[in-house]
Amino acid sequence: MAAEISDRVREIAEANDLPESEVFERALERGLETLWEDIVLKQYLGEEIDREEAIEQVGRAKVERAEREQRVVEEDIDWGLNA
Repeated sequence: MAAEISDRVREIAEANDLPESEVFERALERGLETLWEDIVLKQYLGEEIDREEAIEQVGRAKVERAEREQRVVEEDIDWGLNA
């Protein structure tokens, strides 16, 4: 796995004419951003923070998508319990 990651980093660096260290830095930033968004949306859906705060943190589109996904899951559960 480590060799595979190293190969991917090298390919990305070469394709974008970047040093490998910058590829790692960008990957870390993207990963942390995704993890942060996951936390904020979990807090919102768990009613730990309000909708407006969630929108401020991650944006309206991501909040609305999380709401749609939650509705779909709830509908599936309801269907399963009442089938």
